[in-house]
Amino acid sequence: MTERRDIEFPAEGPVTLRGWLFRPQGPGPHPAITMAHGFAGVKEHGLERFARFFAEAGFVVLVHDHRGFGASDGTPRFDIDPWVQIADWRRAISYLESRPEVDPQRIGLWGSSYAGGHAIVLGATDRRLRAVVAQVPTISGYQQSLRRVPPDQVATLEAQFIADDRAQFRGEPPAVQAVVSDDPAIPAAYRSPDAIAFYTQPTPDNVWHNVMTVRSSRAARMYEPGTWIDRISPTPLLMIVGLQDTVTVTDLALGAYERALEPKKLVTISGGHFNPYLDRFDQAAGAARDWFIEHLIQSEL
Repeated sequence: MTERRDIEFPAEGPVTLRGWLFRPQGPGPHPAITMAHGFAGVKEHGLERFARFFAEAGFVVLVHDHRGFGASDGTPRFDIDPWVQIADWRRAISYLESRPEVDPQRIGLWGSSYAGGHAIVLGATDRRLRAVVAQVPTISGYQQSLRRVPPDQVATLEAQFIADDRAQFRGEPPAVQAVVSDDPAIPAAYRSPDAIAFYTQPTPDNVWHNVMTVRSSRAARMYEPGTWIDRISPTPLLMIVGLQDTVTVTDLALGAYERALEPKKLVTISGGHFNPYLDRFDQAAGAARDWFIEHLIQSEL
């Protein structure tokens, strides 16, 4: 049986980040994988299934909540700064290195959606990583926003950002909005039925809240992880892309893959952004497992 243990480790702030550590059977040290959830999510949003799948293949797996979400500390709550999340993720890598059951020379990173964008940046800038998997990754916040925000709503969105800036200058806390809603009158980041179903899935103790800061949307629109993709090499990169992805957008991911240098591999799956967590789990998780086995286990033999 794979063991799951609650863990915590310090980040800058000071902030304590919390998550789960999955340990495979058998004596170590083992190769390891570090994972984190996507935009405004928590680790309970389908990550345990992936983590157990990887642990059963012989990996120690760390899954942490980003600061301000889930079990992790951090204020303001529900605030998403990609660069702070990336800095925190480096602490997660250092934490894994410190574990006695982990071989620090064989650590890989898996990220999906917004965290898939982080995977690209970390793969390009942290040479402790020996393999990277970016599943349905964010490539260009600006280009995504052009596809997903109707032109007649852009002025209203920009006005919200400006009003929030002025309120914070007066000493007010960052404004918040919903993550998902099917009501056009309620400001929200996502409105598609599949996004609403994914985010509002039941979580233990109602750990997820349908709240995010307004300024998180501005940060997302400014985030361009695709600019780092040709710097990942020589670290091996696997990209998993949904062929009908309207969230991080299929053609942006395919274009980014073409810019990446070897060693690299592309796996495409039928379906949209959330299918890798659902009916395409076996294909997506299996491809990631095989990539990690090839580059964290077989390459060491």
